[in-house]
Amino acid sequence: MSVDALLRQTRTELNDYLAALLQQRHAEAPRLKQAMHYALVLGGKRIRPFLTLQIGQLCGASQPLLWRAAAALECIHAYSLVHDDLPAMDNDVLRRGQPTCHIAFDEATAILAGDALQTLAFELLSHADADTAAANQLAMIQRLALASGDLGMCGGQALDLAATGQQLNEQQLQQVHHNKTGALIRAAAQLGVLAGNAAAQQYYSHFDQFAEALGLAFQVQDDILDVTGTTEALGKTQGSDAAAAKATYVQLLGLAGAQAKVRELHQKALHALARIPYNTEVLEQLAEYLLTRDH
Repeated sequence: MSVDALLRQTRTELNDYLAALLQQRHAEAPRLKQAMHYALVLGGKRIRPFLTLQIGQLCGASQPLLWRAAAALECIHAYSLVHDDLPAMDNDVLRRGQPTCHIAFDEATAILAGDALQTLAFELLSHADADTAAANQLAMIQRLALASGDLGMCGGQALDLAATGQQLNEQQLQQVHHNKTGALIRAAAQLGVLAGNAAAQQYYSHFDQFAEALGLAFQVQDDILDVTGTTEALGKTQGSDAAAAKATYVQLLGLAGAQAKVRELHQKALHALARIPYNTEVLEQLAEYLLTRDH
């Protein structure tokens, strides 16, 4: 099966899993639950949970915990998009080809939906799993927390906002993206390994190096697509980074330089996988797919 077909299958299965997860929850506030569903279930590539599931399966992970981890990652990612789109931050009106959450509902409901999705992520990871060492499960909670907060995604968003209209050097821009986008992609790989068996833990650093290179390359490709893509293909407004005076790799290195950066990072990702004695073919195909995508 091609990686594109595997991604589509995972999206379908994960969407069903997430929808069932929310359906089972008692709705204290029905409108809030609707906004959570809107933000979490409708659309998205599901790259982060796909990474967790694929790496966890290679590492012999417990399936129930692995699916909860995949859902937790998507909860964090979805909450971050809801908050990023708010007028106080990026002020976007379109996400995944649909009105953003605060447009579809209202700003207060969108903020609460994001907050609720964030806490749901840690609720999911905290369920005891009989087939996983408690220390590993605790490490999973810690890794996701670190990747999500001021030392990871939130810190990256703060750096990104502070850099608006500024001229960054490559090291500064890399720091923004390592945190804003890369931290959660690295967490996706880390959770997959930590959910795995004892033998798999020796390859933690190699999977992490793969995800670190892939995460930065993913963001550089996003910067490229903001210039070369279309609003219809991207599902968000084309040129929004330039319009908002965002620091990007295209603005810093030029289009050809940014494309060369993607190729360099792609090779780093593949070198990391080559050091893992498992069948990493799907992960290799995923890297190729993500770094040559048009949306």
